[in-house]
Amino acid sequence: MAIRDIREREQGPIEIDLTGPEGNAFVLMGYAKKWSQQLGKETLMLLYGVTWEEIQKEMMAGDYEQLLGVIEKYFGEYVVMYR
Repeated sequence: MAIRDIREREQGPIEIDLTGPEGNAFVLMGYAKKWSQQLGKETLMLLYGVTWEEIQKEMMAGDYEQLLGVIEKYFGEYVVMYR
């Protein structure tokens, strides 16, 4: 067993199990809002040219698959979702 400094911990993508409670549409939208806040308004505009409100509107414009697609579109670099 090795004891390491917490700062050495590898930071991988966030993993979400869509078959569990985390897969609930409202939970996913809450995560997306949190990630948007963490990225910041300027970063969202710089990277994607959108605001959180526009992302939210896009997520709500369709069904569950639409929601997942929007999360993948904007946060797929940071999140891995499993079915």
